[in-house]
This record gives sequence, C-alpha cells and structure tokens, in this order.
Amino acid sequence: MPTVHIGAKSGDIAPTVLMPGDPYRARWAAETFLDNPTCINEVRGMLGFTGTWRGNPVTIHGSGMGMASFSIYANELIRDYGAKTLIRIGSAGAMQPQVKIRDVVLAMSATTLTSPSRGIFRDLNFAPCADYDLLVAAHAAAKTKGIPTHVGGIYSSDVFYDERPDLNEIMTRHGILCVEMEAAELYNLCHRHGVRGLAVLTISDHLQTKEALPSEDRERSFGDMVEIALHAAFP
Repeated sequence: MPTVHIGAKSGDIAPTVLMPGDPYRARWAAETFLDNPTCINEVRGMLGFTGTWRGNPVTIHGSGMGMASFSIYANELIRDYGAKTLIRIGSAGAMQPQVKIRDVVLAMSATTLTSPSRGIFRDLNFAPCADYDLLVAAHAAAKTKGIPTHVGGIYSSDVFYDERPDLNEIMTRHGILCVEMEAAELYNLCHRHGVRGLAVLTISDHLQTKEALPSEDRERSFGDMVEIALHAAFP
C-alpha cells in the first residue's frame, strides 16, 4: 500500500531499484532503457517508474538531494515495498588527479562526517561498504564497455556548498576518489536491512582542476552509468 512519500501500490516496485537524485533523470532513464515503463509514483514530484530490462523487472526512482532525502525513499522502498537491490546512479566531483571528467567511480566504501544513521551508531565509526558482487559485476561491465573506471573510497557530504577546504585536502591526501551526497546513507541502510547496495557515479566536475562536464554531454555520460548499473544488477 502507499507510504507517506511513495504512492505506489503493492507489487508496483521491483526488487531492483536504481536511484538517481533528479526525478526527471529517473523518467529519462526509464524511457530510454526500460521496456514498457509505467509511472508508479509522483508524490511531491518525486517520480518513480517500473518496467523491464532484458525481461527483468526494474524500478527507477528519484531520491532527491542529500542523505536525509535519500534515507526517506530508501527506507520506504526496502521496508514497505521489499526492494532487495538499490543502486545509486548520480554525479560526483573528482578529488584525485587521475580521476577525469566523464570517468565512472564505483564506491567501494563511503566516508562521511554525519548522516541520518549517525544517531544509531553514536560513538562507533561504522564503515559502510558496497555489496561485493554488485561491485565486481559493475567493474566488469564498465571494462567491457571501455569506460575509464575507478574503484575505491568516496566521501558523502551532508552539504553542497562546502566551507571546509582543509577537510577536502585531508581526504585527497588519503585517497578519497570523489565527493557526492548520498552513498554513505545508502550503504548504512543496506547493511542494516540485509539488502544489496552500490553507488555508480559519473564525474561531472573536478575539485582540483575546476573542470565541469558541459550540460549537453551529461545525458550521454549518464546513460553509460545506467547501463553499468543494469549490468551489475543482472550480470
């Protein structure tokens, strides 16, 4: 039955859910990659669609920006609709010189200062990580497609307009590949509920070089990321 934030009926949500932040990207991805996509949610403008990919049921559902918004949708998708595999597909800012614009980053782990789960862990510095099978399958898919891909730790920030250049320097020095705003909470929730999670990220800008992916190129790069995520879920 519908939840507070998702209007889908029982059975409308597939066990595998891809989650871009932007609801309009969810619509674009569903119309581009899924067969017979049907809109199953539009509560508060957060669009969700379910269709099939190579015969496998898939839902593509927006998450909004930031861990707080992501947590709402992921919790309801897992708890109320039985989602078993959640893959974040989104953009990120590179923090290492070898990570270039348009490259894909597969987040093996996600560092954060705080998240909606922080109140549960209290003094514990829990280290959430990706599902290994999803990670390996995604890397294989990216390699087959010839997409430059990096695997390692990322940083999930709880703010977009960062005022901590000293923190960025520390993370860069410790090998953090890129920064985004949702993956740490995704991994926390997947561990808590015993489901699979992975973040597949396209580099749209670079914190060191100040380069940025032109808007006209974002759709093509986003498409590569969706394909990697689908191949990871159904290798």
